[in-house]
Amino acid sequence: MIFFMREDIIQTKLDKLEQLKAAGETTYPEKSKRTMTNAQALEKFDALAGQDIFLVGRIKSMRSMGKVTFAHIEDESGKIQIFLKKDEMDEARYKLFISAVEMGDFVQIEGVLFLTKQNEKTLQVKNWTMLGKSMRPIPTEFYGLKDEEELLRRRYLDLLMNVETRELFRKKSKFWNAVRNVLLEQNFLEVQTPVLEHIPGGAEAEPFKTHHNALDQDFYLRISLELSLKRLLVGGYERVFEIGRVFRNEGIDREHLQEFDHMEFYWAYADMEMGIALTEDMYRKIAQAVSGGLVTEWEGTQIDWSKPFVRVDYFTEFLKETGIDLSEDVSVETLQAKALELGIKYEKTYGKGRMIDTLYKKTVRQKLIQPCFLVGHPLEVSPLAKQDPANPNKVLRFQPIACKSELGNGFAELNDPIDQRARFEKQMKLREEGDPEAQMLDEDFLQALEYGMPPACGFGMSERLFAILMNRSVRETVIFPPTRER
Repeated sequence: MIFFMREDIIQTKLDKLEQLKAAGETTYPEKSKRTMTNAQALEKFDALAGQDIFLVGRIKSMRSMGKVTFAHIEDESGKIQIFLKKDEMDEARYKLFISAVEMGDFVQIEGVLFLTKQNEKTLQVKNWTMLGKSMRPIPTEFYGLKDEEELLRRRYLDLLMNVETRELFRKKSKFWNAVRNVLLEQNFLEVQTPVLEHIPGGAEAEPFKTHHNALDQDFYLRISLELSLKRLLVGGYERVFEIGRVFRNEGIDREHLQEFDHMEFYWAYADMEMGIALTEDMYRKIAQAVSGGLVTEWEGTQIDWSKPFVRVDYFTEFLKETGIDLSEDVSVETLQAKALELGIKYEKTYGKGRMIDTLYKKTVRQKLIQPCFLVGHPLEVSPLAKQDPANPNKVLRFQPIACKSELGNGFAELNDPIDQRARFEKQMKLREEGDPEAQMLDEDFLQALEYGMPPACGFGMSERLFAILMNRSVRETVIFPPTRER
């Protein structure tokens, strides 16, 4: 639904604006005299008795009965009732208020607190000042914007109308603060790395491309933080992390967006078990910070983050769900046949790794509801992870999973430049065969590895975890998600 604006409504508001100007009112002043928030006024009601105070906010309701008018003003802290009485304030100011001020306007109120007969804490108005005239009517709870797409496009109206939406993004701030605090407490250094890259890497995703006018070169928007952060391990840092925006030119669904916030840490001389321990502790602290407890709800199911995350072996569960033993030499044709048998869609350009991953996501992952770690991934789906010395068909990789969703990705990082080059070359062959998400060969990164990188554990996670904790789609939990132009 598109929210059309009638011309007569706009004209009425323009007329009221001119009325305010004609009365000498500064309709958009640069500052206010606010002495406290609305919540503070209500909290300190008894102590403030008889004192003149200044409150500000947007008018959210208004009811005039001739000589008296009731209204509510709202700031970020909450709403408070205001009361205007014609006989107890300047008559011209009273008349101007009821004729030219309306819902949606920002006002400053000077007055004294009192208790109404209905025991509602109220500010009796002595004077008022216009702080910002609204030129469009604010949608109400019952009329106006109902379409979800339009609410996402006009998120400012969603925030304006819905307290729960404002609270959602306060929780999201707590989410990233919890991540940051855990890592800072472990002596990780927070850094910022480039968004524009010559070669995008660190994930299997199709990148966005742009042109740098000053350098007259094409760049890609990063799809991961990984390769830049690993270069810092080469440079001598031992514990680094970044929280930043990444961009992936893929489809929109409940779990995927084209741009989203992402965190990755890299920890030199740490092994996979150390990474698992840190990640499990971090996820519990995140859940506690965001939800106030360690049990959340997802699609009617209680998700318990307090219990130890069980280990789920990739090969074992894949064999159980598909009948295919990945420890054997499995062909692409065998995987494609199984996909057809199970009614799973795939692209003809998919190589062995992509086929394995596609089957896993539609079978094994669908059974993983409570928090767990998926471990023992096949080499073909992990081009940046170190091989498992106990089984060369596997890599040292771990993924926290809950609610059928991959909620992070960790590796014992590959630091052998010869092995890394060979894996990049295999990925490039897949690109040449038509897979746009296969990784590109990054010669600069390989040269960095050739100078030597210590053994390390790396881990990455996105705001998908927050969406799961909130039992919402990731798109709902992005404050301004990308939308189709009307």
